[in-house]
Parts: sequence; C-alpha cells; structure tokens
Amino acid sequence: MNTEEEKPLLIVLAGPTAVGKTKLSIELAKNKNSSIFSCDSRQFYREMSIGTAKPSLNELNEVPHYFINNKSIEEEYSAGDYEKEIINHLEDYFTKQKIAFLVGGSGMYIDAVCRGLDNLPKDLAVRNHLNLELKENGIEYLQEKLKILDPKQYDIMDLSNSQRLIRALEVCRITSKPYSSLLTATKKIRSFNMVKFLLHIDKNQLELNIEKRVDQMVENGLFQEVENLRDKQKLNALNTVGYKEIFNFLNGDSTKEEAINLIKRNTKKYAKRQITWFKKDLSYQWIENLNSSKSFNEINSIISKLKPNLIFHKS
Repeated sequence: MNTEEEKPLLIVLAGPTAVGKTKLSIELAKNKNSSIFSCDSRQFYREMSIGTAKPSLNELNEVPHYFINNKSIEEEYSAGDYEKEIINHLEDYFTKQKIAFLVGGSGMYIDAVCRGLDNLPKDLAVRNHLNLELKENGIEYLQEKLKILDPKQYDIMDLSNSQRLIRALEVCRITSKPYSSLLTATKKIRSFNMVKFLLHIDKNQLELNIEKRVDQMVENGLFQEVENLRDKQKLNALNTVGYKEIFNFLNGDSTKEEAINLIKRNTKKYAKRQITWFKKDLSYQWIENLNSSKSFNEINSIISKLKPNLIFHKS
C-alpha cells in the first residue's frame, strides 16, 4: 500500500470555455515532463474538431494527450464509461510516471475522476419513454420538465446535452425526488493524490474571448465541418453548442449571421453554467489567467510547495 507521500499526483486544471486552459496546461505539462488527460466531453469525438476548440496538431504533439479523438460520434459514451476508462488508464500511467494533468471544462467528467459518480437507479422503459418525448416534443420540452422537477440541477446542467437531460429526468421519475438531491457526495478512494486549480478571468474579458474564438472557428471552416456531419445531426454528440445552431441554418431555419450570433450567445450561457458548477466545489484553488506566464509561475509555485499530506482534497 502506498503512503500518501508515495502516491502519484493528478493536477486538475479546470475552467470555463475560452479561459485559456489549453496553452497553460501544455506549458505546465512540458515543464513537468508529464501528460495531459482531457476531460472535455466533446473533444473525445474525432469527427468534431473546429467546433470543440481542440488543441491543434502542433499542440497535441508538444506533450502526450489522452482522451482526445478517441471516440466516434456514432458511439454512446457516458460519464460513467469515462470514469471506468480513465481510472484504468491513470492506474497504468502512474506505474511509470508520478504526475499527470487532467484538463477541461466538463464538471461532471472531472467529478467522475476525482470523486466518482453516484450509482443511481435506472429504468429502460422510463428512458425509452423520455427519448420518445424528445423525438415528439423537442429538447426544450424536456428542459422545462427538468426546470419544474429539479430547478437546482437545471441551473448547472448543460441543457443542450439530451443524453444527460434524459438521465436526470429518468432518475426524477423513478424516485419521485430531484436528481440533485440524490447526489450523495460520497467520495471514492483513489490511488493518487489530487490538487485542483480553477482558471478564471473577468466576465467581460471571457465574453470577448468567446466572441473572438467563435469568429476564428468560422474563419477556420466551422460551417464546412458541420455541413460534412449534416446526415448525422440527430446523434446526441452533435446536439451541442456550435453545431446545432449551424444545423438550423443548413435546414433553413436561420441566416448565417443569426447562427453565428446564437453560437456566441449560447456559448456564453454555457460558460456561465460551467462557472456555477465549479463554484460549488470549494477544493479548487482559483487562479486568475489574464497572463499565462504569471499563472504558470503561480501554479508551479503551489505545486512545488505542496506537503504530501496537504495534496489530497476531501471535497
């Protein structure tokens, strides 16, 4: 059995979209001769690159990256699946190296690694009925259902993710209780220590970053990427910001300009939900990321000063 001092270290670098996680994480991982494990729930899919703001090929080659381009949009892939896969991968990785970085903005997937997911009840008949409701009434109908049954979960959930929305409603209907009330916060024991950093910047700067990023995505060929996936648009993986708005444009429901403005607006809403999610976890150390060199030094300093018995967070 490893003592706390001997355990390897997982460094979590989280934050909302467009806060600057990619550049900073690569510099930190290079400095530690380490690797990056992604916890972005859309960067898993190899068919989605521009709209998910994946690291460039050059960036991917600077340090080893895992859980990017490892799945197809044709595959059903849940946070529970991710938990099993990444824990196995980390266990193997930590037999050879002592530090790894977990980087991304998908709060549930970070929690899957750091705490483990709750074992909540399932009912295939209820789930099938909810899928039928989605098909007949649209995702907005289910969003309103969740708002009534579990307003707390509604405020923090990625409402464009129909699979996650249906899962929450499934649990609500089976138990007659809010989904959020059944999240027990019982932490699973991991064989590695953790330290968690949350990158943040001023709201106005973050929104400006989002607008610039969307414009850059469009310039890089986002509309063409989405058009190439048009015959797959019903897949859950593609029911996400940056893709669904362009599908609406391609289907004649909006102009190109309206689609771009909607992507910007919906991305800002998504970033707000991400921040709400992260705020509830008090184990994060907040790092202002207006200057990546300053952030690098601040995080590096904290890591180097860590006492082994202070690394582990019981959040």
